[in-house]
Amino acid sequence: MSAVTSVPCPDVAEMYCTHRRWLHTWLQRHLADTGTAADLTQDTFIRVLTTRSMQAPRESRALLTHIAKGLLIDYWRRRDIEQAYLQAVAHLAEHEAPSPETRLMLIEALVAVDNMLSTLKPLTRQMFLMAQLEGMTLAEIAVRTGKPAITVRRHIRRALLACMSTQQ
Repeated sequence: MSAVTSVPCPDVAEMYCTHRRWLHTWLQRHLADTGTAADLTQDTFIRVLTTRSMQAPRESRALLTHIAKGLLIDYWRRRDIEQAYLQAVAHLAEHEAPSPETRLMLIEALVAVDNMLSTLKPLTRQMFLMAQLEGMTLAEIAVRTGKPAITVRRHIRRALLACMSTQQ
């Protein structure tokens, strides 16, 4: 029995055949890495398949570029987080360093926290980080920011709710 492969959307298949090589080249110029460019090319088309209607847009390259730019930003952000993490644990002895599996889980958690923090308003993010990273009390944050303690409490509550919503 032979395996039959079907393409869920002929328009996307046509878009893939027409623009895959161009998109890969475009990504490669921004990355200087053929493997990552190939991965992001595939991720771009997966995103097209999973988020678009079944009709191909008139401006395929514009859509592909828009999606690929978002994926590039995500890639760079994740890479920066991973590098910062690796620098933070570089001083650890080999037997103290986390296993590759643990390292991957920690990096995924850091990326999730970074994504959550990026959704917050700047003042909310600042107050939350003061409380979590600097261990400041509501009163200390109020003094530093010049805002009433009740306002600080509301901002930190919003941030905590955002944290809880990303866990689900």
